[in-house]
Amino acid sequence: MADRLDSMSILVAAVDAGSLSAGARQLGLPLATVSRRIADLEYSLGTQLMHRSARGVKLTDPGAAYGAACRRILEEVSEAERIASGEFSVPRGVLTLSTPIVFGRLHVLPCAVGFLQAYPEVELRLEQTDRPISLSEEHVDAAIRIGHLPDSSLRARRVGAVRQVVCASPAYLKKRGRPEKPDDLSAHDCIVFENLMSNERWSFGEGTDKRAVPIRSRLTVNTAEAAIDAAVDGLGVTRVLSYQVAGAVASGQLEILLEKYEPSPWPVSILFRDGLVPRKLRAFIDFAAPRLEKALAG
Repeated sequence: MADRLDSMSILVAAVDAGSLSAGARQLGLPLATVSRRIADLEYSLGTQLMHRSARGVKLTDPGAAYGAACRRILEEVSEAERIASGEFSVPRGVLTLSTPIVFGRLHVLPCAVGFLQAYPEVELRLEQTDRPISLSEEHVDAAIRIGHLPDSSLRARRVGAVRQVVCASPAYLKKRGRPEKPDDLSAHDCIVFENLMSNERWSFGEGTDKRAVPIRSRLTVNTAEAAIDAAVDGLGVTRVLSYQVAGAVASGQLEILLEKYEPSPWPVSILFRDGLVPRKLRAFIDFAAPRLEKALAG
């Protein structure tokens, strides 16, 4: 079993390094040893795990699935060893989290600051990105996700929900009138946050009542902040997520429109891998979840 775990470690190291030679240097092993151990692994499994070329290595489809399983197994073995040695008695180590950009700034960062103050032996790496990430491939301990979750092996702790809201400034509404139904948007200037929706049609309702209405896009941007700023300046009607615009609505800079036509809210969840949960991650979930729930309920 130890030999198999060593071979798994060699495979993962070679993939992460990008080539067998780079993996060998990283592990401090002869290249011939690394090549032979991976070849022996392929022979015992009866399948090719990687394509080798002068440009490096690339996993085959079976190799990608096997490599992901290797990472999980190696992580669980490492965690079991830390439990046995007492390392899990208090939260410590580096914790890597991924979160959407605006949600991270508004809600996750305050939780992170409080968490680090409460747990001085933990270091936190916060990655703010709006692109979907793979926890196993990118070595992330947990991710905040907004939206319905596909079936997967990941575990999820739901912390609330957010709405897709349409809004505009009081000055714009005074000048152009208030849309009372989705079809009225065709007579308005719209500001599109393209990461969230189309710049040609916006969808409203759910199920059999769901329909898309054409809009006139005056401005298309790729950040929620830009869409909100333009709406506050009176350029037109925009559509963003409720937490992104909460401050502007509370201050009276923007007003929510067409509330009864909104689609169902999107869930917000903390995702993490199945199996043994490191003490540092469990401590963060227990610390952050109630605070995020309170923030999203407000």
